Amino acid sequence: MLAHQLDLEKINEELEKKNPPDIIAWAVEAFMPKLVMTSSFGPESGALLHMISRVNPDVPIFFLETGFHFPETIQYKEDLVRQFGLKQVIDLKADPERRAKLMVDYQDVPYEKNPDLCCQINKVETLDKALKGYDAWMSGIRRKQTDFRKSIRIVEEYEGGMYKVSPLANFTSRDVWWYLKENQISQHPLFDKGYMSIGCWPCTRPIQDGDDERSGRWAGKAKTECGIHSFKEVKKDKDSEKEKSQDISENI
Repeated sequence: MLAHQLDLEKINEELEKKNPPDIIAWAVEAFMPKLVMTSSFGPESGALLHMISRVNPDVPIFFLETGFHFPETIQYKEDLVRQFGLKQVIDLKADPERRAKLMVDYQDVPYEKNPDLCCQINKVETLDKALKGYDAWMSGIRRKQTDFRKSIRIVEEYEGGMYKVSPLANFTSRDVWWYLKENQISQHPLFDKGYMSIGCWPCTRPIQDGDDERSGRWAGKAKTECGIHSFKEVKKDKDSEKEKSQDISENI
């Protein structure tokens, strides 16, 4: 881990004024070679992947290979890797014994019978293990995507010392689509069929007119996150904890 603490208040204040490539450049300078990125290779992924290829194509990119992806996603992944010259795209797979037991216990359809556990084993546990040894993790989540994500900061520190960097935090879906068009980046093959956000095929549907962009994920269920962006606790700064304790004492 880093030998010194980062001044996140100052850093976030400065990065809020920066564009995503500049944020990526900051992260590369601050954390390489212990910086990693995750990508779903979904409809919006081309934007951040293109940016990282321009800044530093040596940054490792993790792809959670759950075994349930659309064939189109795998093909799109291969296309972008070739198009951008990405050098370190690494497929992450669940522990074979854990996954085999999951499939037996839930009659080969864990995504129907226990989607939370399916994500936990295929994504959360797998990513958590792979992140060990890195100081920072970068992803393409945006504040406009869901209520859960609307309060993210560009740089956050997790309990345990790992940092999370979200270069696209301030981007809207319109910003993403414009970036893809401006840079002539090919789109995911399923996008034109109504798939705005794409994960595993059993848990992804095309969206309806007027729906938000992630409404096709786990449609009909209360679930809105696979868990990889919520399984680590964001570290609370001392000032906010002090203010919270003062508020509580004043109300006793």
